[in-house]
Amino acid sequence: MRPGNCSALIAIATIAAQMAVAGAPASAQDARLVVELNKFEDVESGCRSFFLFRNQTETVFAAFEMSLAILDKGGVIDRLLTIDAAPLPAERTTLKLFEIPEIGCADIGEVLLHDITACAPQNEAELDCFPLIDLSSKTSAPLVK
Repeated sequence: MRPGNCSALIAIATIAAQMAVAGAPASAQDARLVVELNKFEDVESGCRSFFLFRNQTETVFAAFEMSLAILDKGGVIDRLLTIDAAPLPAERTTLKLFEIPEIGCADIGEVLLHDITACAPQNEAELDCFPLIDLSSKTSAPLVK
């Protein structure tokens, strides 16, 4: 083999390896738990909120509770609300509905994820889920950390 051919083969092998890594699926470390405040609906008792939980991980969450601070349009905390979204199946999107009592949907200015009060994979110990969570909102009120 000529010396120039060896360099060309190394370059081709390097490019092929880079392409294989770039085309590889996201690792388990990149998997996220996306919580989306999708919709508000006024009801007689207050405001019904529709949440989508997009569990992109390979983990089933047997426990998942969030403490939310509901802020009015003036930025003042109206109430704290704990919602239980468990179970969250692995690699699935789940719809959950929660009532926010005694406030109209139009009066909600922001929803703050105050704390994750429970987060436990099935048959495992509790863990800190904050690093896994991404938040979004399609309502007039942002959902923020």
